[in-house]
Parts: sequence; structure tokens; C-alpha cells
Amino acid sequence: MLVESPPEQRAETAPAPPARRAVRAFELLLAVAILVLVALASIAIGAKELSLGQVWHGLFEDSGTYGDVVVAERLSRTVLGLLAGAALGLAGAVLQALTRNPLADPGLLGINAGASAAVVTAITYFGVTSLSGYVWFAFFGAAAVGALVWFLGGSRGATPVRLALAGTAISAALYGYLQAVMIMDEAALGKMRFWTVGSLASATDSTITQVLPFLLTGTVLALALARPLNAMAMGDDTAKALGADLNRTRALSMLAATVLCGAATAACGPIVFVGLMVPHVVRSFTGPDLRWIMPYAAILSPVLLLGADVIGRIVARPSELQVGIVTAILGGPVFIFLVRRRRTAQL
Repeated sequence: MLVESPPEQRAETAPAPPARRAVRAFELLLAVAILVLVALASIAIGAKELSLGQVWHGLFEDSGTYGDVVVAERLSRTVLGLLAGAALGLAGAVLQALTRNPLADPGLLGINAGASAAVVTAITYFGVTSLSGYVWFAFFGAAAVGALVWFLGGSRGATPVRLALAGTAISAALYGYLQAVMIMDEAALGKMRFWTVGSLASATDSTITQVLPFLLTGTVLALALARPLNAMAMGDDTAKALGADLNRTRALSMLAATVLCGAATAACGPIVFVGLMVPHVVRSFTGPDLRWIMPYAAILSPVLLLGADVIGRIVARPSELQVGIVTAILGGPVFIFLVRRRRTAQL
């Protein structure tokens, strides 16, 4: 579903007055404080309850029982949630601007499907069984699909409509391949079942180290694209008049979204709705200026992801629900609400 931005939003946001900028900066600091609290909850809450004092002791003083529980298990899980959440939020913001569709997410361009298909292939035909092996196959699968979508979308002549159509077609084909392989190979089905729902439970220092360079590169690139993407929101002709290079901006936007979403999906599996919901909600109080949307999305997306992970640990004790299941349960009703609200606003 491709939705063109309303005419009143097709204007590069003028500099906000100093008072408004101060309010936005304060709100951004408040969002950071909320993120810190959620991260502490992620470390403290699990199968074994820990007080804040025990968390502090385990992080900075103890190398025994509490230190092992907190640092070796929950800290890596929390750090991966912070990184993956920020990456998905930024990727969603970039893709919504690129496709001029406020309800777009990384799945629209087939990036999740590419990562999933690559992992199925690795398990079934190459015998890969470790998460460290999944990471690289998933990342290169996402990158290959991103490049293919760019090529089929017209390369230098790519438009938002062409990119969305190419991504949808490739996603359908890859998910068909994925289902066929998993049905024919029960071993692959068993190994893929946990990864495909999306989870932070298998986070390790090694996984974080492998994906961190890609996440940092994609983050820097996405933030640098805020101004040219703002210009493109005004329409191609106006963007050209303002000096924006449309082909370069679209190509770099595809690259940034692919790197961010590919790395996050490789580490956690395909997690839905985070990249869709958060940028869309953020836009409702920041306005259409990506110079504000992106920082807010990078901070509030980990709040949603870690919050969903904590909820998954609480509701199914002593077991847990994977974070991908929780975000899907939360995201479905929110998505319906956003679509209905947008339709009502257009009437």
C-alpha cells in the first residue's frame, strides 16, 4: 500500500523557533531517561528477580553469581535490544521517507524476506547451525535483496512506486521458497522456528561485535540523509531545484535501510512492526522533519523492543515469549488504529 504524503506536508520544514527547539530537546532528553529505565528493567527482570542494588552489584562489583546472571546473560541481551531497536526505527524512518508512505516498514522492500531465505538456505544446504553463522548469511541475504530491489525498481530511474512493487514481488517469491524448504526439511523447520519469530534470548558479545560496525555505519548514513530526504518530500522537481541529487539520495537511502535492517535481522531474526509504528507515532508530535524524527525513532524504538522483551519474560514465567511474538501482538491493533485514523483524516 503506497500512500502519498498530503500536499501540506510536502515542504521542507522551516527552522523551528528557539523555544520550540528547546521543548523538543527537553522531550528528547525525557525519551533518553525513559530508555534508561527500560534498559534497567531489562537487566533486572527475568526468571530470577534482581533488585536494583543487586543489578548494580552484579554490574560493577561482583564476579560471582549475580555478576554472571546480569553481565553474561541480561546485559548482552539488553545491549543487542538497544542496538537492534535503534536500527529498526531508523530504517523505518528512512523507508517511509523514501517511499513517501507513512505506513512503510523494512519488510516492504523485501529485506526481511531476503535475510530469512538466506538463513533457511544456510541451514538446509550448508549445514550452518550456530547463530554466528546465521548472522553473515542473513546480512548478505538482506543486502542481495536490497540490491535486487534497487535494480528492478529502475536503478537511477527508481521511483517510490517501483521500489515498493519490486520489494513486494520479491518478498512473495522468497517467502514461498522459505515455506517450501521448511515443509520439505523437518530439521530446517525445527532450527528455523525459533529464529523466524524474532528473539533477543540468544544475544552474545560475539553477535554484538559482528553486527556493531554495520549498525554504526548505517546509523551515520541515515542521519546524514535527513536533509535531502526532507527536500524530496516536497516532490522531485522542487527537490532538484533545492540541489538534491535524487538518484544518489535514493541509492544511499536503500543502502542505509538495508544495512540497518539487515544487521538487526541477522542478529535477532525478523521483528515486525517496530520500524513501522515508532517513526509513524513520532511523526505525529515532531512533524515531518526527519532531523527530529530520526533521533526520536532511534531512542523510542529500543524502548518498544526492550519493553516488549520484558513483557514476554513476565507473562510466560518461568518460560518466556519471544520478543517478535509480543511486538506482533501489540503491533497488530496499533497498525489497524493508525490506518483507520489516517483514512478518517483523509475523508
